[in-house]
Amino acid sequence: MKSQVITPEAIAQAAQALESGQLVAFPTETVYGLGADAENPAAVANIYAAKGRPSNHPVIVHVAPGADIRYWAKDIPAEAHQLIAAFWPGPLTLILKRANHIPDAVSGGQDTVGIRCPSHPVAQELLRAFKAGKGGVAAPSANKFGHVSPTTAAHVEEEFEQEIQPGGLIASILDGGQSDVGIESTIVDLSRLATHGPVLLRPGHITVAQMAAVLGTTPAAPDAAAPRASGTLDAHYAPHTPVILVEAAELDDTVNRLHAKNKKLALMSYQAHPAIQAEAWRHLPADPVGYAHDLYAGLRELDHAHADLILVEALPQDKDWQGVNDRLRRAAFDSRDILKALLDND
Repeated sequence: MKSQVITPEAIAQAAQALESGQLVAFPTETVYGLGADAENPAAVANIYAAKGRPSNHPVIVHVAPGADIRYWAKDIPAEAHQLIAAFWPGPLTLILKRANHIPDAVSGGQDTVGIRCPSHPVAQELLRAFKAGKGGVAAPSANKFGHVSPTTAAHVEEEFEQEIQPGGLIASILDGGQSDVGIESTIVDLSRLATHGPVLLRPGHITVAQMAAVLGTTPAAPDAAAPRASGTLDAHYAPHTPVILVEAAELDDTVNRLHAKNKKLALMSYQAHPAIQAEAWRHLPADPVGYAHDLYAGLRELDHAHADLILVEALPQDKDWQGVNDRLRRAAFDSRDILKALLDND
């Protein structure tokens, strides 16, 4: 099964597939999602089965513009309405107390639920068609668990070769072009305002400064008791080829030392390094928005270069780069140990 060109018929068929308990991959402005009826625990279980995702790792419920979030959550604070007014539809997920009738399959057994309203027009068409706009689609990224998220329909096809075959778990893939943002949504916890205030669980395109301007207070860093949320494990977003983060000042020397050990290297950078040679190279934009847009496609491209390692030039630590730094840190979680082991015998 190949991805479908967007037509009213394709949207209607995808909505019907969701209502019948099947899975549908669809584009959002962040990344492509693998969707199921959020109120059908068996359908949600198929997401976990297709992805190889741990059952206690929550997913995000996507709702249509104008949806009544009181159906999905209870004890909704004023801060939620402020952020919705400012950033929905868009790449912001709110963690709220889950309504009693919503199955805990979407929240990994927790009493909270993650909700967002995507801005991608295809996602909105699908959500409006699904249960006449009154349903919710549980949708983590459409990739195998822990791997690089997909930003095109072709990436989804690559991830799920078996699952998209006739009779497989995935009924269709809606092709809406490349995702505009390129990294997953910002996640902010509003379920414990009285004791913790707003808490940033995952950075993204919507920045802390933007939320602070709306809320009048800066979301805090995650604490040990914060709800589990999508994409927040230490190791995540990783290609099959090991990723090594290297400071720009150390890049030339590191490349030379690894080449001396006959390592085939793929390189991702945002600055020019004319003296460095690599077997494959992806140069990304030097601004955080452009870098985020190209990040996952770049990692996937370099993953196909048959290199021993992907070296990634470390990024600025400015707050504007927080989202992409978060993704790269998780993709290269054990990079220090890998690099140390390779170079220890020099």
